[in-house]
Amino acid sequence: MRVKPSRNLARACLAALTLFVAPPVAFSQGDKKQATPAQSGSPKAAPKEDERAAAVVRRAFEALGGGAYLDVKTVVSRGHFTPFKGGVATLPTAFTDYLVLPDRERTEFRGAGTKSVQTNTGDTGWVADLQEKKILDLTPAQAQDFRTSMRASVDNVLRGWWRSEGAALAYVGRREAGLARRNEVVRLTYPDGFEAEFEFDAKDALPSKVKYKKGGGEGERVEEEDRFAQIVSIGAVRVPFVVDHYSAGVQSSRVNYDAVEFNHPVPDSLFTKPADVKAVKMN
Repeated sequence: MRVKPSRNLARACLAALTLFVAPPVAFSQGDKKQATPAQSGSPKAAPKEDERAAAVVRRAFEALGGGAYLDVKTVVSRGHFTPFKGGVATLPTAFTDYLVLPDRERTEFRGAGTKSVQTNTGDTGWVADLQEKKILDLTPAQAQDFRTSMRASVDNVLRGWWRSEGAALAYVGRREAGLARRNEVVRLTYPDGFEAEFEFDAKDALPSKVKYKKGGGEGERVEEEDRFAQIVSIGAVRVPFVVDHYSAGVQSSRVNYDAVEFNHPVPDSLFTKPADVKAVKMN
């Protein structure tokens, strides 16, 4: 099954689609009862929060519009996903993505030799290849990819999902981000050693980059990076219409959004695994 494009897009789409739709837990009393994605039980350790890092996150939240994000519960988007090979773009694939906060996502792909669906619901999910007529549960590695994408999403640091895992939020400092530009950098560190750095523009406070490392071949740790561009306003909500993903410093994909819609009804049936691949319907 050709699941690699789906895995790449799920990571890139999630980073983009959850980027500007959520306030920090500290600033939203009504959000405290919301389920934490892919987590259960008690925290492994008490969460820690650096005051300066919290101020950076708070400023980003205010720059994005504050309370308007509270009303966003679902995101439906359409666009094109372009894999890169050796840093060079290949053929794009059209996609439709359905996101229900906090941790349900379905991505449908058409074109460039692909017709497939990948669905994630917390730690579970399934993938269907309609050309090869196969439907399978996600492997543990695919489920872990989704969990990593949740941890490395800006939504995670804004909503405070990291608290339930006992992570620590710290201020790193300022980092060069181009000619006469600087980014404020904060870092989340989890008890299991996973780290993700979030960069916010020092002037306008908008999210700019996310960096983290994941396992590669022969036990190596490969740096992954998402870069956000072409941020536009849809009502009071700001959305990046371009997300570039880099692996080990080389671009591996680009997501271009053509349309993004908030709070469009998303039926639960989209996330239910059909008994047979013939029952899989694409919208």
